[in-house]
Amino acid sequence: MGVSIAVFASGSGSNFQSLVETARREQWPMDISLLICDKPGAKVLERAKNLEVPAYPFNPKSYPSKADYEREVLALLEQYQIQWIVLAGYMRLIGPTLLQAYGGRIVNIHPSLLPAFPGKNAIEQAFHYPVKVSGVTVHFVDEGMDTGPIIAQVPVEIAEEDTIGTFTQKIQQVEHWLYPKVVYDLIIGKVTSPVSLCSAKRDKEGVR
Repeated sequence: MGVSIAVFASGSGSNFQSLVETARREQWPMDISLLICDKPGAKVLERAKNLEVPAYPFNPKSYPSKADYEREVLALLEQYQIQWIVLAGYMRLIGPTLLQAYGGRIVNIHPSLLPAFPGKNAIEQAFHYPVKVSGVTVHFVDEGMDTGPIIAQVPVEIAEEDTIGTFTQKIQQVEHWLYPKVVYDLIIGKVTSPVSLCSAKRDKEGVR
């Protein structure tokens, strides 16, 4: 059985579409078989429909707790036999429920050269800071906000003539080729994933 991937997204879904189209075009030995979206009505759901990828919108606020929300998501991941979680503009921290089940098998893409400009609006933060170079980072996910081990980074220059619009386009162009490449390298074992980041940290700190 091939490797199955779930993409988590909250917004327009351009990285989701890039991943699906690249996987199909290059005939990856895996399926991107599921989209999880925490924003009902997000454009990514329309993209998933057009690409014929099963999509499940959730409203986390309708659950008593984050753990309850993640338990329902986890049941769906198990139903689809998902091995990897790929975050593509998913604007929510991953909690212990999913980290314990998928530690070391969750990756994220972030539009800055981490650790600079973590969190929301990273493109705008870099552009207005201002810095001359920002970029794109792909990293493993741990319990922090954009704090997991870095897998790959590509710098992107902020030119004097750039507007926030042109700089955003430059960042997205890098994202759309870098993320599929890194995800593919993970799937075929070219990049080694850490063994359960969450468990390793708890063991190190002596927490049961």
